[in-house]
Amino acid sequence: MHSDIRTSQIQRAILLAGTALLGAAFPAGSAFAQTAAPQVSEEPVPAGDIVVTARRRAESAQEVPVAVTVFSAQEIARRDLTSLERIAAATPQLVIGRNVSGSGAQLTLRGIGSNSLSIGVEQSVAVIVDGVYYGQGRTINEGFFDLASMEILKGPQSLFFGKNATAGVISITTANPTDHLTAQIRSGYEFNAHKVYSEGYISGPISDTVGFRLAVRGSKDFGSLFDNRAGNIIYNTRDTPTAGTIAPNTAHVAPPSQSGPRERDILVRGTLRWEATDNLTATIKANFGLNKTRGGAWNYNIFACDGGTSTTTPGVACTPGFYNRMNDLPKDIADQTALVRDYNFNDYRSWGTTGNIDYQLGKLAITSVTNYNFNRNHWTADIDYQSSPTVNIWGGEVSRWRAFSQELRALSQFDGPINFLLGGYYQNTKRTFDQVVINANSENSAAPQGYRYVQYAKQSTTNGETLSGYGQVIWKVVPQVEVTGGVRYIHETKDSSFFQPYANPRFAGINYDVTRRLVANQTFNNWSPEATVAWKVTPDINIYGAYKTAYKSGGFSNSSILTPLTSADFFTFDPEKARGFEGGIKTMLFDRQLRLNVSLYNFKYTDLQVTYLDSAALSYNSVNAGSARTRGVEVEFDYAPHGLAGFGINGSINYNKADYGNGIAPCYGGQSLANGCTPGLLVAPIPATATTPARPGTPGQNLDGVPTFAAPRWTATLGMKYDTSVGENLTAGFGIDSRYSSSYLTSAFGSPLSRQGSYINLDAQIHIRTADERWELALLGKNLTNRFVVTGVTDASGSGLGTGTNNSRIADQAGFGAMPRTVALQLTWRMP
Repeated sequence: MHSDIRTSQIQRAILLAGTALLGAAFPAGSAFAQTAAPQVSEEPVPAGDIVVTARRRAESAQEVPVAVTVFSAQEIARRDLTSLERIAAATPQLVIGRNVSGSGAQLTLRGIGSNSLSIGVEQSVAVIVDGVYYGQGRTINEGFFDLASMEILKGPQSLFFGKNATAGVISITTANPTDHLTAQIRSGYEFNAHKVYSEGYISGPISDTVGFRLAVRGSKDFGSLFDNRAGNIIYNTRDTPTAGTIAPNTAHVAPPSQSGPRERDILVRGTLRWEATDNLTATIKANFGLNKTRGGAWNYNIFACDGGTSTTTPGVACTPGFYNRMNDLPKDIADQTALVRDYNFNDYRSWGTTGNIDYQLGKLAITSVTNYNFNRNHWTADIDYQSSPTVNIWGGEVSRWRAFSQELRALSQFDGPINFLLGGYYQNTKRTFDQVVINANSENSAAPQGYRYVQYAKQSTTNGETLSGYGQVIWKVVPQVEVTGGVRYIHETKDSSFFQPYANPRFAGINYDVTRRLVANQTFNNWSPEATVAWKVTPDINIYGAYKTAYKSGGFSNSSILTPLTSADFFTFDPEKARGFEGGIKTMLFDRQLRLNVSLYNFKYTDLQVTYLDSAALSYNSVNAGSARTRGVEVEFDYAPHGLAGFGINGSINYNKADYGNGIAPCYGGQSLANGCTPGLLVAPIPATATTPARPGTPGQNLDGVPTFAAPRWTATLGMKYDTSVGENLTAGFGIDSRYSSSYLTSAFGSPLSRQGSYINLDAQIHIRTADERWELALLGKNLTNRFVVTGVTDASGSGLGTGTNNSRIADQAGFGAMPRTVALQLTWRMP
């Protein structure tokens, strides 16, 4: 595809400017775009190694001084790692929980993450797709397929990945066009969910200088993974208009929701790559995604309750399992209510484009990445989670997110011992959020259209802008020793507003303030430095040490609640920061048959961002909950003996101690005085004045020494694969991959009921393919032990009684369950 065109410096400048305009005219790709092609490494990559771009340049995974888990395209396809949840199930110390409300998900790595109760909190584990930052939990609804590689970088990564990567990075690279015509079609059937799926791509050259790739995936569940055990319930409403008499109760039938997820998705990604000259390449990727599920909060399970039975549904046992208890919204109510439907669901759609330019200007490799992405998420859900006869709550929400970003960086490739990397980053974002809540038997025949049965409604927006610059000096002190030092500066503004356009007259002015519009204009500035020393003892032994810092800006809790007692400060929270040390040794031993890596780390996090329910004000609020420290050691190996072709065994063992430090945090729901919950400790009571009513204090606790959430002390993996010829025309292969986790708390505030016990997850694959690899039949099994695993948690509505007293009951725990056992039969055809 390389052209023989040679141009003058002026012509090259014109081409560069024209291509930049092209990237702006077709704004750059969404969470499913393509980053610039990796820079060419100046040193050969050892055989068997995987190339990674963890430091924004192509390096061997064995030489990059970062703790990184890498999945190649072949491994991703073999293990069918096509979602963030499947990635987590294959990665030690990575826990991902899906949530219908709030931010949509929580991502936790080494025990550090962001709980999912507020849509305004961005993730501490950043998702990067083709070099583009996606910090929204809703990214969990995206499907990832037709990939080139995947890197999980552990610990702070602020220097190279822009913003908010305080806990780590999941970096995903999609496939580029090929230099010859090739195609693939893959179809399968999963037996548990009765899922039918198909995906394929076609790729190749259009001309000597232009290549294309088109990839499509679609799937549909005809069955369900979580059963719904709810029965019919009667929801009684009472008309309390602004003026007039109070009407008697009206009964509404709420039938059981459909079992879920009954997922449907469509994913499309197109790529054009233009190699204009030997020195100039431009790539444009565009994608569209649609994901629909039924059942709303289909993976919520009330798995633990104080005394063993539900608070709001007396006599019903709280036991973990792949089931829920959800009721649909009564149809007559849904027909007169904004934002909702008469069934529980989640609809997510996204699109975007990414434009990349790589230009070799003498000894400078210049890269430009331009991106625009948009997503819209709409749901209706039964958010009391328990099919309760007395506590009935439904919610409906539409949230939108759009982001435009531009990154420009230059990497020098001088022959001398000193080189540098310089870059600049700009991002402009907008979030909008609209929600209604149906609760407390609310009805008001005099309400504005769409609000008759609504208890309260919310509207919120945040406009954000980020300007950032970063640089790194790379010094080869001697050929075997490299010292690097760098820093990133970030300036970020967030302008937010919150308004409650309606509340039922029984609650307006008492529980909900419909008279004020809160506005917060926040500005954040930070310098995040880091330094690394790497020593190549031999070509196959590398030792490194690093000091790192990280930063995640503060923000605004868009999904909170405004009461007459709520101040604007309750909606804002401060930045989260990290600093500490990491070191390790990476080796290739026994004639490069064994890869053995060991890493150690010690990081301190301050002002962790968490969200809690303020029961006194009936408000979800995001706060900074003191500090935490993570300390640990990780050992991983990969053995592929020369004498047994096609065989490999790999594994890891990891110890991680992630505990809170001294700091005041919210109590968990129903925490008693005896168990450390002190009234007014988090927020002191405010006495009444002539113009404002008294505000009760908010109880708090000192979390010093309590483990952080989703932080198992021990995790381990062990896997094996073997491929061999079967006759002259067939190859057979099988693999088995296991993951062990010790127990951990899923509550961010130490609720003892939230503990997930230790477990082993087991996946397996069997492949039979023709010798020319044109046809392949595979049997893929995941979570073969069928263990129910809780990956996140929230307090169940109406539970958690008497917080901060000695007459209390711990809140029922609504856990976000991971996927049950799935077994799929899959057929693949490839163009040779």
